[in-house]
Amino acid sequence: MNFINNKVVIVTGASSGIGAATAKAIAKRGARVVAAALDDSGLRAVVAEIEAEGGTAISLVTDVTDPQSAQALIDYAVECFDTVDVLINNAGLMFFSQWKDLALDEWNQMIDVNIRGYLHTIHAVLPIMLKQGSGHIVNMASLAGHVAHEGAGVYSATKFFVAAMTDGLRKELSVRDGIRATAISPGVINTGWPAKLSDPEARKSAEELAKVAIEPESVASAVLYAVDQPDEVTINDLLVSPTRQPW
Repeated sequence: MNFINNKVVIVTGASSGIGAATAKAIAKRGARVVAAALDDSGLRAVVAEIEAEGGTAISLVTDVTDPQSAQALIDYAVECFDTVDVLINNAGLMFFSQWKDLALDEWNQMIDVNIRGYLHTIHAVLPIMLKQGSGHIVNMASLAGHVAHEGAGVYSATKFFVAAMTDGLRKELSVRDGIRATAISPGVINTGWPAKLSDPEARKSAEELAKVAIEPESVASAVLYAVDQPDEVTINDLLVSPTRQPW
């Protein structure tokens, strides 16, 4: 059975990494994909690849930290496809620092993207899902949202928030309104993130950890499994970690 065919699926952070892999995997199963991110060229490349393989996809440059931009994304999906069946909150930001570094700007950036960004898209899409009496919200959490580690306190805190938020969504919306909620918690993924770290010590630690990383496509497979279920089935939480990851 194919339960995702022809459904309208929004994927944020879809220009690269897990988001791009997820958009492609879902499109291959017949979903109509709305790809969102800040990187327009990356989005265009993802859409072109999906279309080249016979899939359906559109894109919109979106800043999820801006509630008006998040609303515009949902409006665009409805304008093009009449509805939204699945929202995959994937856009995320991760910085490493010690608490004593007092990296307030980085803390706030992670809070804005990893927490407020999810809340903004949920706020925009919920009226549609409530009206149609169905829908599925998938939030990208993290293994760091289950266990906090040195150097990642604020990042972990944002992902603990995502886990709690998703559980709250499920207990209210799934039970009462038939709107499913799922958290996907990846471990270390090969998305090139160590190179983005400016602190030499943090980069060194990240590069060591990244040696056991798995590919974004492995997480995309988990997302596809979660969304390609009948309406009466909800995959509450999926943990996807490298076999050799020690935590």
